[in-house]
Amino acid sequence: MSDYKNILLALDLTEDAEQVITRALSISQGEGSTLHMIHVVEPISFAYGGDIPMDFSTIQDDIQQQAKQQLSALGLRHNIPAEQQHIVLGRPETEIHNVAEELNADVIVIGSHGRHGLALLLGSTANSVLHGAKCDVLAVRVGTTN
Repeated sequence: MSDYKNILLALDLTEDAEQVITRALSISQGEGSTLHMIHVVEPISFAYGGDIPMDFSTIQDDIQQQAKQQLSALGLRHNIPAEQQHIVLGRPETEIHNVAEELNADVIVIGSHGRHGLALLLGSTANSVLHGAKCDVLAVRVGTTN
């Protein structure tokens, strides 16, 4: 059991999500604990810097709808109610911090690929969440390591 009552589980909806969910569920077993899930969809314009004169709104809507369906399926599989599932548009680290503050989260659980070398210098979402969070952050190592 843990002392964490408000847990925010940040997911990227990859195949590694199950490993991160399992860890979050293990710390949310205490009486009165609430587990929320969040997935942040980055605006397509972030990837292209707004330099391409195209309307991406339909594609962006499709991406958000697909993410909502995936998060909903995970919530259903792990008994996490729809009102505790959050799909947000924006920069992942910023939106995870915002939702954690709104929920008064005690801990953020996030997957980390344990990058090394240049990838580590460039940073990662988990690293950005860790350094800006006002609560504890549990980085769950996922993926293969060499």
